[in-house]
Amino acid sequence: MNSSTPNPQNTGGLHPIVSIIMGSTSDLPVMEKACKLLDEMHVPFEVNALSAHRTPAAVEEFARGAKERGLRVIIAGAGMAAALPGVIAAQTTLPVIGVPIKGMLDGLDAMLSIIQMPPGIPVATVGVNGAQNAAILACQMLALADEELAQRLADYKNGLKTKIEKANEELAQVKYEYKTN
Repeated sequence: MNSSTPNPQNTGGLHPIVSIIMGSTSDLPVMEKACKLLDEMHVPFEVNALSAHRTPAAVEEFARGAKERGLRVIIAGAGMAAALPGVIAAQTTLPVIGVPIKGMLDGLDAMLSIIQMPPGIPVATVGVNGAQNAAILACQMLALADEELAQRLADYKNGLKTKIEKANEELAQVKYEYKTN
């Protein structure tokens, strides 16, 4: 059994390989989409609130110890100044995926804060409130070394295709006087 496959007999023995960090619990409605996707993909993860501004020492301690704890990818969501993903990326060699969270300027402020990292401190960035895409990206990274996860991810993406095909079948049944298809 690889490290991303849960042991159904003992889920308490799982060790997280993805960490979801948010600036405060007010970000949970956005970040829970990443939690749900990782759960669906059977990827062990942890969730914590850390603030780059309110708990900087804790953020530094987390980031510096993340690799040694067995984490492989970090998803960090933050709004407004959105320093959290960059501060974490500055302290670790693990990939960090930033999720800009909609706040004051429809998330543009957070997005710009996350994508404007200096050379040498990359943060992969998804769209505003794009926590689900962050989890998918994390799974794609992990799937490079995990065939079972790669298959679950392929099945998930095939399910997206099926949803659109079904939607088009339903749209074909909608009748309008001037509709041509």
